[in-house]
Amino acid sequence: MSRGAASATSREFDLAEVSVRELNAALHAAGAAVNAAAAGARAEHLVGPVVVRNPGGRHNLAVGLDAPLEIEIAGHTGYYCAGMNQHASVRIAGNCGVGVAENMMSGRVEVDRNASQAAGASAHGGMLVVHGDAAARCGISLKGADVVVRGSVGHMAAFMAQSGRLVVCGDAGEAFGDSLYETRAYVAGTVAGLGADCVEKELGEEHHAELAAILLAAGLDDVEPGDFRRYGSARTLYHFHADHARDY
Repeated sequence: MSRGAASATSREFDLAEVSVRELNAALHAAGAAVNAAAAGARAEHLVGPVVVRNPGGRHNLAVGLDAPLEIEIAGHTGYYCAGMNQHASVRIAGNCGVGVAENMMSGRVEVDRNASQAAGASAHGGMLVVHGDAAARCGISLKGADVVVRGSVGHMAAFMAQSGRLVVCGDAGEAFGDSLYETRAYVAGTVAGLGADCVEKELGEEHHAELAAILLAAGLDDVEPGDFRRYGSARTLYHFHADHARDY
């Protein structure tokens, strides 16, 4: 192991001294200890928050976690930070690269600044909050999570999104909601263009209440739910129509 190598009982990791592999191994060991303790076994475990210093834009930080750890990453991260997350709470005090919280199952991931492409891609559950902007394909193939962006999103947000909710407090780029299924999408600003089968829908009392609850859970209770418009699927792409074969 390198100088200052990570251990399962550490509460602070410096990536100027330890490797990403060592960090993730220590976090997984800590998670296993927490789960064992919760099951009644005697085991040492982390008492959060765990702080990761000098991330330096490295990829794959805090991936595949499966325990209720609290992790704060003090700086910018690269690709797939907090991917495949279950139960953990991860906060990134900076920007993040492609695929933050990709395939998240549960837990919470927050980004203090901006997120690159495919934020929350294929996320099944939990909540992703981006306090800045998110780039293209935010919420692509979303499968049940809540993705909340205080700023704006790039083109093809919610592309082929199947379930869950996408809330954009700013503007949305071209092809918004292209080929989406049952995801509910809310945008407070302007939409540059709607994708195939995406249409604007009525914002009823049910949706207003849903928005208010999501914004409160995301810590954005200063955002007014009534400022949003709702978008969803027109459901014309659900079935193949032989009469329109040349359109496919």
